[in-house]
Amino acid sequence: MRRTIFDLDVLRTFSTGMELGNFAKAAERLGRSTSAVSAQLKKLEEQAGTPIFRKAGRGLALTDAGETMLGYARRLLELNDEAAAAVNSVELEGWVRLGLQEDFGETLLPDVLGRFARAHPKVRIEARVVRNAELLERVTSGKLDLALAWSDGTLTAHCERIGEVPMRWIGPSEGQPAWHAASGEPMPLASLEAPCLLRSAATKALDEAGISWRLAFVSPSLGGLWAATAAGLGLTIRTPIGLPAKVRPLAPKTIGLPDLPKLGLVLHRAEAEPQPAAVRLAELVLQSVQGALREVLA
Repeated sequence: MRRTIFDLDVLRTFSTGMELGNFAKAAERLGRSTSAVSAQLKKLEEQAGTPIFRKAGRGLALTDAGETMLGYARRLLELNDEAAAAVNSVELEGWVRLGLQEDFGETLLPDVLGRFARAHPKVRIEARVVRNAELLERVTSGKLDLALAWSDGTLTAHCERIGEVPMRWIGPSEGQPAWHAASGEPMPLASLEAPCLLRSAATKALDEAGISWRLAFVSPSLGGLWAATAAGLGLTIRTPIGLPAKVRPLAPKTIGLPDLPKLGLVLHRAEAEPQPAAVRLAELVLQSVQGALREVLA
């Protein structure tokens, strides 16, 4: 059996093009001509020994093999970049302070910390999981080097918009919610303590739809909110990122709830030119977040 060794340079072009949704943009980002990119994609199909793309209208879409290849391409590139960072930055030392929302505490943080620690064992990380307002205050005052926060429209001096995440009505994973708009009863809302961006989005959407509501449960922590929602005390609003098994997103129309807007996600930096440790940690945070976004937007 012929052993296939995939070209990482080709895989990077493939992954970048799929991330940007356009291989012409990928060519521009990677500093290549469109013909060179086309040649790389042809080479990828030859190495794979099966079609990666299929025609879809005027454009191209991935075949089943292409979808499989994309997942492996991203994993190979992440491992390659981690190895390069490990051998080229073995003397990276110091410490870096990272802040992020509770939504990412169990899903993103372990992966990021594990990968960073393997590559840079001499660097200490201080991670703080707090609410949005405190994240922005801390990164602005220099108490955090990096902060991953939901966007309320506030911009710090050095921030990067990562993308938008759909907000969803959330209910218990078992059975149907006890409330329905047709009942005429106020919707029981479970929420985090104010100020809360998602709580504000929920009440605004309900008010605009003419649906009465009541605060059925208020929690200072996300864990308490999940427990109340799973117990059926009320419905809440979050994004699909980091949902525990005991709750699930609801189809809003089935119980008479309004659709919800998307929520921006921003990475804030304390300095325009962070220390090398902060730069590397930011890269890993962005990779993990983009992977989570791909999953929820798929």
